[in-house]
Amino acid sequence: MIAAEPVRAFARTLRALFTFAICFVVFLSTAAPAAAQKEKKRKKDANASEDAHIKLPMPDEQQIDYAISELLGAWQLGDIDRLHKAYADDAVFVSGVWAPPIFGWSNYLPLYQQQHARTQQVRLDRMNTFIKVSGTVAWACYQWEFSGTVDGQPMTTRGQTTLVFEKRNDRWLIVHNHTSVALPTPGSPAQPAVPASTPTHPSSKPPTS
Repeated sequence: MIAAEPVRAFARTLRALFTFAICFVVFLSTAAPAAAQKEKKRKKDANASEDAHIKLPMPDEQQIDYAISELLGAWQLGDIDRLHKAYADDAVFVSGVWAPPIFGWSNYLPLYQQQHARTQQVRLDRMNTFIKVSGTVAWACYQWEFSGTVDGQPMTTRGQTTLVFEKRNDRWLIVHNHTSVALPTPGSPAQPAVPASTPTHPSSKPPTS
């Protein structure tokens, strides 16, 4: 006959194992949904943060400042596609020399390409930028300093530019660009005109006193 005490001990062990198994199953059944809920909440928060970033654009002044940086970068690199994105097709360009205004991107492009082909090692620094927004119209003015090689000769010049922007289809586009080349100070040599963002005629020189 089997002793009663070992049987009872074995039964208690079975009950303990059975109880542990039930508790473990219950734990898994509650922990898994909780982990899934936590992961779902994390993804939802991440998507909400991304949506907020998309739905909250930069302030208008910051958008315009960024557009100017993109414009000047494209002008230096000769990136026509990026340059065109900055301008309305009906933009007006006024250069820093005695020349008629240029009407429209299609008329500006060949003059820019002529000038860019003559220019290497370009460096253009912008400073003292002021931006004013009024509804769907804005204007910006800034000073600039240019250095580079034009027709194989080192050149430096400086001046200032005024840009008029219009907001079209939620994008700020330049509709008017007026660049002025600074006159040389008394006693300094005349500096060839290489404007920051409007073309000069290939043979043009800055006005001298």
